[in-house]
Amino acid sequence: MLRRLWSTLKGSLASSVLAANAITFFSGMIPVALVKLALPFGAVRRGTDRLLTGLAEGWIAVNGAWMALVQRIRWDVKGLEGLRRKGWYLVSSNHQSWVDILVLQKVFHRKVPFLKFFLKRQLLYVPVMGLAWWALDFPFMRRRSGSRAKDLATARKACAKFRQIPTSVMNFLEGTRFSRAKHAAQHSPYRHLLKPKAGGMAAALSAMGERFDALLDVTIVYPEGVPSFWDLLSGKMKQVVVRVREREIPRDLLDGDYEGDPAFRARVQEWLHEIWTEKDRRIGEILLQRNPAEA
Repeated sequence: MLRRLWSTLKGSLASSVLAANAITFFSGMIPVALVKLALPFGAVRRGTDRLLTGLAEGWIAVNGAWMALVQRIRWDVKGLEGLRRKGWYLVSSNHQSWVDILVLQKVFHRKVPFLKFFLKRQLLYVPVMGLAWWALDFPFMRRRSGSRAKDLATARKACAKFRQIPTSVMNFLEGTRFSRAKHAAQHSPYRHLLKPKAGGMAAALSAMGERFDALLDVTIVYPEGVPSFWDLLSGKMKQVVVRVREREIPRDLLDGDYEGDPAFRARVQEWLHEIWTEKDRRIGEILLQRNPAEA
């Protein structure tokens, strides 16, 4: 009873800090975003982008602080050696929980340029944060039947802006959080993953492929079970394993027409299948080592 009460208290406190942190930093972005909107010139844009990114990184730092205060998470992270803050990276990861976003932000904080996520279009209308995400040039995707061409155009437009300042373009290739029900409905050929969707990555490669230094292939594993966001807030998340592999992007994928060129589309899908097959095997190995019951 006391343990449950203590977890609820920690979760409520962490929720309050999270909300206050978001309101403080994202409200500070609004005047900068308005300047960016009113004066869309190169020099002004570069200055506002740097200021907006600095505010967003402050938000991430505070999130990392309260995460450390509410629990002692065992972080097992490998593969960050040699990454550069002034590089350009295409980043992909498996996706299991909203917690993944905070994990990725903490792991890559000040190791690579600020992560720009592909988001569902509905999130554009989230109060305060939606405007902040827009100001930070996050691509908003419809992700529904019949919208693929518009989504690819949106991704290309956003990625074209990223050429001006070091950026990490982040895409959850599965398009949604993993669940056993979704896995079964897809008839996924992978044991621990949903099928990857290549459109967003192909659009990023088409828009700025030669600008990317590498693909950062990220694997996130929760050996004690996938945590909910409340588990993170209330101090119930105990362990996370993160593996980062820096991969060279094949030169024949640096420029191509995903929609109009079937051969290019097949090559992208083949490359992602190779990555996903290896990732699926890696997840199984980590689970077997840490928690055989989950493997």
